[in-house]
Amino acid sequence: MAPKLPASSKGFQRPAKRKAESEPEAGRVEPSEEWTGFGGEGEGIEMASDEEDTGESAESSDVEEFPEIEAASSEEGGEDEDTSEAGSEEEDISAEDEEEEDGESAQEEDEIEPPPGDSALMGEGLKWDRKPGSYPDPKVIKSSITGEGKKVYPPIEPEYDSDSSTEDDPNRVGRIPMHWYDDLPHIGYDINGKRILRPAKGDELDKFLAAVEDPTSWLSGFDHTSQKDTQLTEEELDLIRRLQDAEVPDASYNPYEDTVEWFTGEGKQEIMPLTARPEPKSRWQPSKWEKQKILKIVRLIRAGHIVPNKPKAKQPQWYSLWSTEAETSRPPPLVAPKVPLPKHAESYNPPEEYLPDQDEIDKYEDLSDDEKVKKYLPKKYDALRHVPAYEHFIHERQNRLLDLYLAPRIRRVKLHINPDSMLPSLPSPQSLRPFPVFEALKMSGGGGSRARCVSVSPDGVWTVSGDEDGVVRLRETFVGREAARWKLGKRIGAVEWCPRKDVSYFLVGIEDEIFAFMPPHLSPAMESATLDVLVPRSPPPPIGEDGEKPVKWSQESLSFKQSASTFSSPLLVVTLPPTAGLPKQITFHRRGDYFATVSSAEGHNAIWIHQASKRHSQSPFKKIKGSIQRVLFHPNKPHFFVATQRYVSIYDLSAQKLLKTLYTGSRWISSMDIHPTGDHLIVGGYDKKLMWFDLDLGNKPYKVLRYHTKAIRSVAFSPNYPLFASSSDDGTIQIFHARVYSDLMTDALIVPLKVLRGHVVLEGLGVMELKWTTGLGTCWLVSAGADGEVRVWCN
Repeated sequence: MAPKLPASSKGFQRPAKRKAESEPEAGRVEPSEEWTGFGGEGEGIEMASDEEDTGESAESSDVEEFPEIEAASSEEGGEDEDTSEAGSEEEDISAEDEEEEDGESAQEEDEIEPPPGDSALMGEGLKWDRKPGSYPDPKVIKSSITGEGKKVYPPIEPEYDSDSSTEDDPNRVGRIPMHWYDDLPHIGYDINGKRILRPAKGDELDKFLAAVEDPTSWLSGFDHTSQKDTQLTEEELDLIRRLQDAEVPDASYNPYEDTVEWFTGEGKQEIMPLTARPEPKSRWQPSKWEKQKILKIVRLIRAGHIVPNKPKAKQPQWYSLWSTEAETSRPPPLVAPKVPLPKHAESYNPPEEYLPDQDEIDKYEDLSDDEKVKKYLPKKYDALRHVPAYEHFIHERQNRLLDLYLAPRIRRVKLHINPDSMLPSLPSPQSLRPFPVFEALKMSGGGGSRARCVSVSPDGVWTVSGDEDGVVRLRETFVGREAARWKLGKRIGAVEWCPRKDVSYFLVGIEDEIFAFMPPHLSPAMESATLDVLVPRSPPPPIGEDGEKPVKWSQESLSFKQSASTFSSPLLVVTLPPTAGLPKQITFHRRGDYFATVSSAEGHNAIWIHQASKRHSQSPFKKIKGSIQRVLFHPNKPHFFVATQRYVSIYDLSAQKLLKTLYTGSRWISSMDIHPTGDHLIVGGYDKKLMWFDLDLGNKPYKVLRYHTKAIRSVAFSPNYPLFASSSDDGTIQIFHARVYSDLMTDALIVPLKVLRGHVVLEGLGVMELKWTTGLGTCWLVSAGADGEVRVWCN
């Protein structure tokens, strides 16, 4: 509270202008500057600054003069009062001004010498007569600057309610974010509006030395307003301790105060009742209805309808907990299956080593859903609010609920089993001989082009191969000597030897044409039988309607072939439709009269079945879906296997209907072959998988083998031994033992035997095709690679 002024004054007046003369003019008050007190109605006090002066004195003299502080006029102190009250106050103030001027003239001779120092300007060092409830009168002192008399008021002694008694913080910016001043040299403003410069901060060494020198430095805290460490008081330390101990922050609070007995304590008994209503009669008079109810219960007890309960046998209150086992039929409760904890890869801001590059993303997208180990790829976001919704959330929540609903609530007994004992007992590869184990021959093409296809004669003597530069080479299998060569000038897609043993010829597929060649050095009987098939003396009659046919058959003259010693011309030419494209497969029926071709065209023109004895060709399908990859004839039944990009369809040619569709699970089928018994099928794919189908079990693979690291190019069963092989772009050939049992209850035995390496991988291509030899009781394997070489592998 500010001290009250005497009753005669209503506030401070504005400082009066002084003349250039030494004595002020009596009775004249001229306002120079505004001064506002603490109170709105003149009850407050404000000290005038000694550095202020009028404009006249500043112009006339270099020494600044300080005006005297006089009582405030009624213009400031009484603005809010009534008109009548204002008039009376003006009269009182004018009278008081005259008295003060008279007092000033009387006191001019007795001016007080101020004590030395600047503190005298604020009234410090002077004696004041303070009376309770009143404010001391001002004293006139002699100014040390002007040498004239000056009124000085006593200093205000701050009390508890005074604002100046609690102002310890020099920074007066208030409760604002202090980081606004981070880029400025000051941290705020004081009470006079001057900037407070930012205190200097030492480095870590200075902090350490300060902590060593001052043992109480750990009891300080950083003050954001003053930007420096401030010592905590005992009250603040006690408050922090109470908060850490979970106690009441107020030290004066007592949670265990005595109970105040408001109604039963001594001297607190209720004298007057809470209500003046008379007490009802039912409180002291027996109830008639209760009497009837009791009599009814007594009659029932006497009649025996109500029998009291027999007293229960008392059980001991204390017993040994572990003396007897718990008798319960319920199994112990089992916890629900736990959700696996998230890992670093599932974070919205994973480390850099968990983020995949573009190649890894492409490989992940190429995988099927079954091959993906994780259902997501780590991604990085700059903020959590930018993370989109998880696309697999509903599916995973459903699986979680199914786990909780369908999980068997039984306790599993852990079995200690050696993992090696769970593996099937496979026979030793040494006991499964013979099979190819090393390279016997290497036959180079010489031109540097890829050996795209290869085939072996039924007797195993001849090996024919086709290159991409249009050269067909005929070699002896056992010695590797080149016996003949045909230069066709076009790219070769496939070669295949006729499986008949009474004739000897092979087919070569080039762009839109199929050529039939006969090897040299045949016996007269074999050569005559071959010419009767390829170049008969009387051509067979045409089959079907007369007219132009899409596939044309033509043959060369016998005299020309006999006079040709270089074997440069084919004996038979089958011209396919112009839109058929390059034949990429030629396969014969087991009897050798029928053969099928697969071209690179789309639609029904891609497959043609030809009959050599009748010079007839037909397309078995009018419309077919997908791209045709491979076809096969069943060895014993009139069944035809057609492999598209993902499925294998089995057709009955005699009944002209679809029998079965095999689901391979591969993304792109590259090759297939059928077992000599006709009950098993192997399919190779460009996705490195080899599928074994048991045609009697179902339409899904019995075994899926993954032994290659790159795309599989060719698969083949051995016609004489329980073996099959696969070749891949990784440059290797995998040899497997495949024993098939006649018992339908016994599964086929598949054992990996040997990995053959020798072909060089060029431009991402390895072993293009392989064939087994059949004659002379050998177990040999012939392979053609992208390096242009034909290799023979033997046991």
